[in-house]
Amino acid sequence: MRFSGKTVVVTGAASGIGRAAVLLFASEGAIVYAADIDRAGGEALAQQSPKEQAGGAIRFQPCDVCRVEDIAALMDRAAAETGGIDTVFNNAGAGGAPEGIAEIEPDGWDRTMDLLLRSVAFGIRYGVPHMIGRAGASIINTSSVAAVGPGYSPTAYAVAKAGVLHLTKCAATDLARHGIRVNAVQPGFIKTNIFTASIDCPPDKLAGAKAIVAGLSQHAQPVARGGESDDIARAVAFLASDEASFVTGTSLVVDGGLTIGPRHSWDPAVPGLFEVLRTYVEGAGPAGSAA
Repeated sequence: MRFSGKTVVVTGAASGIGRAAVLLFASEGAIVYAADIDRAGGEALAQQSPKEQAGGAIRFQPCDVCRVEDIAALMDRAAAETGGIDTVFNNAGAGGAPEGIAEIEPDGWDRTMDLLLRSVAFGIRYGVPHMIGRAGASIINTSSVAAVGPGYSPTAYAVAKAGVLHLTKCAATDLARHGIRVNAVQPGFIKTNIFTASIDCPPDKLAGAKAIVAGLSQHAQPVARGGESDDIARAVAFLASDEASFVTGTSLVVDGGLTIGPRHSWDPAVPGLFEVLRTYVEGAGPAGSAA
């Protein structure tokens, strides 16, 4: 019951990582304001409020994080009903514009930045006034492994998530005077709907597409299983808790080792450059044949 008596706000709460975080915070005693544009999913989530844990509850708030007035209303409601806010988890997001930099249009770029970066900035902006003076107040932002290099996502998504990392550091310095910690979490290959939603997968192919994601994710990193939403939710809960009271301005990478290095650094079936050269020098064949 690390969050007994605490008020937590989670955006993008109706599915995936957000949903897992809501359920975890509520199970440990928090009153959680679950915000999402998906009204049906949010209302269904609210029906799962803990029945036995004293104090834990889930309250749904419709919210489009691309509308700052929706974000302000969410934070105002949470504070008005509970007296303040202890944790804000800025998590809402999607894959964004899929085009590369040579094809993307301004509207696609702007929509992606609004959803993935601007919404985080204003989640902080409108949450902070209700967090000042709350002992242990904490903000967590969802970034991504895509923030640290190309190849993990479309370009606009990667740039926005890199912006979230820098925003996290800047906000941590700005808010230190108020005793508010700010950190980020960087998920890797997590089995959520973001992949199928990003390509507008038709309903009749959704199950097959999810199976492909699950199969590929088992082989994408050293930890030989796909990441689960609960893996990220537990990291977020740690960053929000008093156990992380000496942690601010940083990011927790939860990726099963995806970003450790090139595949040959951890997969013995894939030869690296030195193995290829050694095989050639030892006379196994012409250069490149061992690869």
